[in-house]
Amino acid sequence: MADANQKFVTVPHAGPAKTAASERVRDFDEIYASFRVAEGTSQSSRCAQCGVPFCQSGCPLQNNIPDWLRLASEGRVEEAWRLSEATSAMPEICGRICPQDRLCEGACTLEQSGWETVTIGSVEKWLGDQAFDNGWVSPLRPLTERGRSIGIIGAGPAGLAAADRLRGAGYAVTIYDRHDRAGGLLTYGIPGFKLEKSVVARRVDRLIEGGVEFRLNTDIGKDISFDDLRSAHDAVLVATGVYQARRLSAPGCGSNGVVAALDYLIASNRKGFGDAVAAYDDGPLNAEGKRVVVIGGGDTAMDCVRTAVRQSATSVTCIYRRDRDNMPGSARETTNAEEEGVRFEWLAAPKAVLGGSDGVTGLRAARMALSAPTLDGRWTVEEVPGGEFDLPADLIIEALGFEPENLPVIFDADDLAVSDWKTLRVAAHGFATSLPGVFAAGDIVRGASLVVWAVRQGQDAAAEIDQWLRNQDSVAA
Repeated sequence: MADANQKFVTVPHAGPAKTAASERVRDFDEIYASFRVAEGTSQSSRCAQCGVPFCQSGCPLQNNIPDWLRLASEGRVEEAWRLSEATSAMPEICGRICPQDRLCEGACTLEQSGWETVTIGSVEKWLGDQAFDNGWVSPLRPLTERGRSIGIIGAGPAGLAAADRLRGAGYAVTIYDRHDRAGGLLTYGIPGFKLEKSVVARRVDRLIEGGVEFRLNTDIGKDISFDDLRSAHDAVLVATGVYQARRLSAPGCGSNGVVAALDYLIASNRKGFGDAVAAYDDGPLNAEGKRVVVIGGGDTAMDCVRTAVRQSATSVTCIYRRDRDNMPGSARETTNAEEEGVRFEWLAAPKAVLGGSDGVTGLRAARMALSAPTLDGRWTVEEVPGGEFDLPADLIIEALGFEPENLPVIFDADDLAVSDWKTLRVAAHGFATSLPGVFAAGDIVRGASLVVWAVRQGQDAAAEIDQWLRNQDSVAA
């Protein structure tokens, strides 16, 4: 039989079908289709099957990428799916939202050697969709019940990934979350044009069918004390993420019309669910008919500008203090935003918000110049003398990143140690916090980061909790 692999010489790189910008800006549907079977197997066949798979080392989950590409190229799609889910609790989600250009695809040997990369993310998404469409995904059914209970604070990617692994190992798992729907930023932070909510919901439904209990609309420290939660479970995992927005520190930044990115995105996502959102319906968190300026250069900023376009903003401008090559967000998302009519002001930083008591009228900015590279390769910037200019704006969205909330105060747990950055302090080579039986994972440990890292830490923390409880059982015996 002819080798179904290493066809990068004869099979050109091709992504899935993409909705034209003129059409996709009319709704919040995902803009990329899933591969058809022939496309998925064909693109998988381009893998060079390297002896040293840099794509795998470039993936935070260390996914066995060449192996499942090989299986997919041979038409063994279900086997490929099984291998992809062995290392990832939500591969079809990561396939949609990971910045593959900075991770697996950017590290691909073909990409580095002058050939175009393998479309790893699109194949991963396709495998996941095939699995759900064909009934290969079944509810969690532990072989034995461990008789131990785990409480997880946070229904975001880290918490969901940990719950998947812990329930599969036979633990009773309860997830607590302040929101009325599970998913965290997957549900309320990421717009539907990148990740349709039904994709998240089917993962949550699988956990529920497998016996995971969700206690939503539950704020730890208010609705239930942290001490009571610890008493109710044999171990606790804190996976709250980081939700406190960094705010602009410039004259006028407290004016009406200056809003935080997450508030804006949550309002939009809630409207997508059909919820009544007063701040949207009354205008403050709705971009319709407004001149919008978004400050920031990460994926959250791209989510905001592309949402504003879909809300029929009059104009949408993104301002970022470095150049395009130094943006922290995905290059793919920047391209999508440009296609949809977003204007970018590179090498520009906010100086002051213009306007009065009735609202904002614009943003005064300064031109910046790259100065010197830092140790991580990104360039520092300095202001260009005399380079100030004004941007008209009716709505200014701050997408400047996120910081941890003060969990020791919120939880009334003074002994819960934090780092200098207010993230939870964990053991040097693990996830145990300063409190016995309490573990932490995801952004509350790493700081604001990628979903794929949250999944990785959630899974690893689950393995550590499992081992910790088994050690306890062994000692008790």
